[in-house]
Amino acid sequence: MQAVVWSKGNCPFCVKAKALLDQRGIEYEERIIDNGWTKEQLLEAVPNARSVPQVFVRGRYVGGYNELVEYIEQTNLGSTEGRIG
Repeated sequence: MQAVVWSKGNCPFCVKAKALLDQRGIEYEERIIDNGWTKEQLLEAVPNARSVPQVFVRGRYVGGYNELVEYIEQTNLGSTEGRIG
C-alpha cells in the first residue's frame, strides 16, 4: 500500500483525492470517519486536522487534496498507465 486517505462520506474532495490516486495507479487504504475509524484517531495521526481528506503517502504526511495534487506533480508519483512510481 502506497497511501492512506482519511475521509468522510459525502466529501467531494475525498472523492477527488481517491480518483486521483486511482488514476495514477497508487494503492491506498481509505479510513472513513464514523465508519470504523474515529475523529480522535484522525487527530492522533494529524493533530491539527480540521477537514478531510487527510492523506499520507509512503508513511509521509502530505495534507489535503490540493497538497496531494502538488505532491504527485512534484514527485511524479505513479503514472497514467497504472504503474506504481
